[in-house]
Amino acid sequence: MEKSQTAVPKSAHGPARRDATPKNNNTFDTSLDLKKLLQVAEGMEQGLLVWGEDGKCMLYTQRVMDLLEMRRTDLFVGIDRSEFFKYSLMREELTPQEVEQISRQFSRHSKFQYDSNLRSGRVISTRARPFRDAGFIVTLTDVTEERQKSIERDASVQLADEARRELAVTLQKEKARQYETGILNEFADWLQTCKTLDELYEIVRTYLSHVLPGSQGELYIYSNSRDVLDGVLCWGRDNLQNYIEADSCWGLRRGRSYIYNKEEISFECAHVAAVKHLPIQKYTCIPIVAHGDTVGLMHIRYSGSGASSEMRISDPSAFATKCGELVSLAIANVRLRDELHEQSTRDPLTGLSNRRYCLDLMRQQMQDFARNGTKFSVIAFDADKFKSFNDSFGHDAGDAVLKEIADQMRKGTTPNQISCRFGGEEFLIVLPETELDEAQFVAEELRKSVQDAKVFYANQQLPTVTISCGIATFPTHGENIQDLLRNADLALYRAKEAGRNRCETADGGQDMPQVAKSA
Repeated sequence: MEKSQTAVPKSAHGPARRDATPKNNNTFDTSLDLKKLLQVAEGMEQGLLVWGEDGKCMLYTQRVMDLLEMRRTDLFVGIDRSEFFKYSLMREELTPQEVEQISRQFSRHSKFQYDSNLRSGRVISTRARPFRDAGFIVTLTDVTEERQKSIERDASVQLADEARRELAVTLQKEKARQYETGILNEFADWLQTCKTLDELYEIVRTYLSHVLPGSQGELYIYSNSRDVLDGVLCWGRDNLQNYIEADSCWGLRRGRSYIYNKEEISFECAHVAAVKHLPIQKYTCIPIVAHGDTVGLMHIRYSGSGASSEMRISDPSAFATKCGELVSLAIANVRLRDELHEQSTRDPLTGLSNRRYCLDLMRQQMQDFARNGTKFSVIAFDADKFKSFNDSFGHDAGDAVLKEIADQMRKGTTPNQISCRFGGEEFLIVLPETELDEAQFVAEELRKSVQDAKVFYANQQLPTVTISCGIATFPTHGENIQDLLRNADLALYRAKEAGRNRCETADGGQDMPQVAKSA
């Protein structure tokens, strides 16, 4: 093993002898100083290196060679410090920037520390301290294990920080999910309790303007002709397009939700481009589908960063799509409920209201009278000699007669006057807010129109059809439904007794005459 070295004076013909005294008295007073320093350094775990005022090595211990994994030619007494660091650069233990920084520290004559990363993977910590006026005493320590532990600690801290950040993001997402789920559940609950489409539209407007603040939107429903969609509601703006073309929306044409984003590859819908005053960056078009049939379109725009910052919804487009699905289901339910109600209250042959609906309507009219004293009237009538007509021409011809009478009833009444098929060939018209004299006029006009109507069946014209009518007014001719209808029937049978094809009014309390139903 090479022994520790100290600096000695140089001769003109070769290296200085080891027992010579250094010329630089500013660094060490005598060689005895170096010997004492060597005696102390030999027992140290650290390596010791002394640089003189002139930047040349004055002393080093064998431990330095071992730590830096150096050859004898890499370090010797008298080597210049710049030459020493040249080897460090060649071995890539230090970068040029690090060597430049170390040189500046030496020139400042201040203490400093740096690490050398050896090719073997060891890390050597070098600490330099000024020695006397100009030299430096340098200690080298193997800190590989310490640095590794520090790296592991840093990695553990980093992993813990990342875990905390991921947990915070997860908690935030879960909080947003719970909020959105709560809103959607509440929204769905309200939608499912709607009885009419008007109620549904109001709930959609209120909820979406609240949970998507700053957004603007419209809801369009297909017209009966299916060529355009009519605007039924909007929020966030005052102007609603009355209608849009069915093929003006990419969402409708593609059959699924469409998200437009100006920053991405997107194509603007024609119904949006048509509104020139709307500077739109992003919007969503959501087809409304009920029972597999597309019935409308929900369009939502997001107006800017100020609006989006107020939203508690993480992904407005995805949330809007979910809302569209709920609206689709709610519209389907309302329409199904309407269809079922229509089936339960509509006569399938004539398309008129049936007996059940008629009785419900009269109960409502009685309640209106109790609240505000508004009277109403009824016209009860049937086709004269309908049984013999059926027997002569067949039931299909009889059905044609009933349909013609229903058509004349629709033509001769206003929308608020309800025409009903009460049963068989018996019909009833309920006239809200109508006194007896006006009801008489309606009945007479209807009688004339039925008499003048031409009924065809199997390419031939059937004989003239006539009706007999009985008229009664609530509460003049009855204070309950049973009495009112009974007196209207009494008037009807008096009309038949008087020769048929005529109208009579109830006189309040007369017994029903014994007239055969075949009349």
